Amino acid sequence: MDEPWAQPAVDEGEDLQGHVEDGRPAAPRPDRTGIDRVDAVIDAVADLDGLAPAEQVAVFETAHTELRRALDERPAEHA
Repeated sequence: MDEPWAQPAVDEGEDLQGHVEDGRPAAPRPDRTGIDRVDAVIDAVADLDGLAPAEQVAVFETAHTELRRALDERPAEHA
């Protein structure tokens, strides 16, 4: 999805062995739900490392809003 707040699925600082530039192992990516809107939220929350606390709060607030919207949708809208 092209959510402006969503982080990229792969961290640009991550190398092919799954390590970030400072040598720490990269965290495993969470499982996919199959719902693009929810998966974008999961990716954004998974990529909080390195963000300032104020930026983390903004990601969590947006994640909450997006998850509420996903829950409020009718099931047929996901098909």
